[in-house]
Amino acid sequence: MLHQLTSNPLFGLILSIFIYLLGVRLYERFPKPWATPLLVATIAIILILKVTGISYKDYYQGGSYLNTLIAPSTVALGIPLYKTFHLMKHHARSIILGIGIGTIINTVITALLAKAFGLKQVVALSIFPKSVTTAMAIGISEKMHGVLTITLVVVVATGILTSVIGAELLKWFHIDDPVAKGIALGATGHAIGTGKAMEIGRVEGAMAGLSIGVTGIMYVIFAPIAAQVILGS
Repeated sequence: MLHQLTSNPLFGLILSIFIYLLGVRLYERFPKPWATPLLVATIAIILILKVTGISYKDYYQGGSYLNTLIAPSTVALGIPLYKTFHLMKHHARSIILGIGIGTIINTVITALLAKAFGLKQVVALSIFPKSVTTAMAIGISEKMHGVLTITLVVVVATGILTSVIGAELLKWFHIDDPVAKGIALGATGHAIGTGKAMEIGRVEGAMAGLSIGVTGIMYVIFAPIAAQVILGS
C-alpha cells in the first residue's frame, strides 16, 4: 500500500511543495540563516525518506518535475534585468572584470584544494563548476569528463550555502552596494543565490540574474585552463 502511494509521481511533487511551504512559514517566524526554506526542506525530506524507508527513486519520480522549472525560472530573471538595464550598462566593465577575477580565483583555489586533499582527478574535475547554474554545470562537467552526480551535489550544496550565509557575510564585510551584493550572490550561488538576492531587493536580484550567465561563460573559459595547469588533466 505504501509503495503504491510513494511510487505515484504526485507523491514526490506534493511532498516537496508541502515541506517547502512549511519551511517558508518557519522562516517567516524565525528569519534566521539556519531557517532558510530550501535548507529546511532539503534536510526535512532527507529525514523523511530515511525514517520511512521510502526510496529516493520513488520520491524523485515526482520531485523531478520541479527540475523542469529551472530553465523557465532562469529565463524569467530577464524581467528584473530588463527593468534595471541602465545599471548593467553603467557597471558593465566592473561586472565583467569582477566576475572574471572571481572565477579565476575560484577555479584556482578549487584545483589547489583538490590537489592538497589528494582527491582523485575525476572527483576534482567534477567539483569545478560548483558555482554555475545546473544546466551549465552539467555541460562543463561533461566537457571536463567529470561525474555528473558529484557535480549536481556540489552545485546544490554551494547554492544552499550561499543562500544561508551569503547575505550575512556581505553584512559582515560592510558591502552595501546593491550591484555588488547581487553580483556576489549570483556569481557564487547561481539560481539559488539569485533567489536570495531577489529577497533583498530588485537591483540585487537583477544583477544576480545577470551574473549567472556571465559566470557560466567565464567558467567555460577558465575551468579547463586551471584544471590543465594545476591538475595536469
